[in-house]
Amino acid sequence: MNPAIGYTALIVVSVVTAVIGFYGLRISRTTSDFYVASRTVKPWWNASAIGGEYLSAASFLGIAGLIVMTGVDALWFPIGYTAGYLMLLFFVAAPLRRSGAYTIPDFAEARLESATARYVTSILVVVVGWFYIVPQLHGAALTIRTTTGLPSWVGAGAVVVVVVLTVVTGGMRSITFVQAFQYWLKLTALAVPAIFILLMLSGGTGPTIPAGTELFPPTSPITGDSTYRTLSLLIALLFGTLGLPHVLVRFYTNPDGAAARRTTLIVLGLLSFFYLFPTIYGVLGRVFLPELAEGGYPDATVLLLPGTLVGGMAGDLLSALVVAGAFAAFLSTTSGLVVSLAGVISQDLLGGSVRGFRLAAVLAAVVPFGFAMMTDSLALAGSVGLVFAFTASTICPLLLLGIWWRGLTDAGAVAGMVTGGILCGAAIVAGVRVDPDSPWRDLLTQPAAWTVPAAFLVTIIVSRATKHRRSASVSRFMTKLHVPERPLAQENPRT
Repeated sequence: MNPAIGYTALIVVSVVTAVIGFYGLRISRTTSDFYVASRTVKPWWNASAIGGEYLSAASFLGIAGLIVMTGVDALWFPIGYTAGYLMLLFFVAAPLRRSGAYTIPDFAEARLESATARYVTSILVVVVGWFYIVPQLHGAALTIRTTTGLPSWVGAGAVVVVVVLTVVTGGMRSITFVQAFQYWLKLTALAVPAIFILLMLSGGTGPTIPAGTELFPPTSPITGDSTYRTLSLLIALLFGTLGLPHVLVRFYTNPDGAAARRTTLIVLGLLSFFYLFPTIYGVLGRVFLPELAEGGYPDATVLLLPGTLVGGMAGDLLSALVVAGAFAAFLSTTSGLVVSLAGVISQDLLGGSVRGFRLAAVLAAVVPFGFAMMTDSLALAGSVGLVFAFTASTICPLLLLGIWWRGLTDAGAVAGMVTGGILCGAAIVAGVRVDPDSPWRDLLTQPAAWTVPAAFLVTIIVSRATKHRRSASVSRFMTKLHVPERPLAQENPRT
């Protein structure tokens, strides 16, 4: 690939992101603007921003790479990523917006009236956020290395610098503009080359598929035909979506609970349409770039496919568009995570001021950059799937039981989160070292099927054993969560 393509795409996306972020600075005036955009973001705009931050490196590059490696087994990832929003729609979106909290730890403290529950939740939110940022930086490193030949740290460093500048200048209001733009850029970057390639292949002007090519063999060479792995992956994706801090903070920016539900419905449509295209790239990659799976770099499929199949000036232009979309994916997801982490860190450690928010944003981005430089990832979607498993085992039980069960106590919530975190964390660490032929391999590399029920069970048992610690204001708070707000016109009638 021509290195000029990577340079141009990186510079253009970075400049446009910075310009949009600085525009957000002009209308960011208050602390509420920085944390939740003063709760004035409309459903369509918010849905685009959610799509921008949710569709990460795992979605843009990783799904196609997993399809190249594992075939049909990888199709569960886009299904699970999208279906997780159904869980959000039914169980979390509107009540969470009505809670009035700025962050997930705010919700935990308000629901349980416990500083300990707040601190444990804060620690887990930060850990989840850092775990999620690392794969984004790995994706940026892969992209810059593939397209320009520059060292990996350049791509990751560029993402960190642009994100920090954007977040510290305008906060949530600025990031909302940036992420909404980046969703449509990512969709265009995948859709235009994919449609061009399909039209070229159907018109007989490009490479032909060899006769007898089997796109999806009966069993995958990587994962095999494991019902347990599929079930565990779906549990991780469905329940993990409920606890992602950068997704949940978006619902605090809606004007009311009804707007939060409409936002979620729109997001379902946006995600469903987007995931058609990584699937197309993965299928085409199995045919025309199978050597990427053998060489260990399947996540580069989306980056290399347009130039390989089209070639010439048209191939260069399509490749530049794809690279721009990839950087938009890294920037938007990392921005959302940094905003959510900065809100938690600044409120708990730095007094909750705008200055504290900015200092926390720098910390939230620099720490995972260090981890990214010390590690490597060759399967972006798989590594993000483990983050979902950890989130499903920790933050999800707090939210679901906190919203829907009056019996939850602070002791139960803390016990459940700690249990889920220890079990899932230990499984992830052990899974990296386990022998591929070990009978424990599936249980350790896909732990959600047993760590999530264990976390819920411990939460319920400890809560029942500590009924005396139940919040005195639980009835009032539950009413606040589940009684719809009055329309604004009724609250402030015109005279």
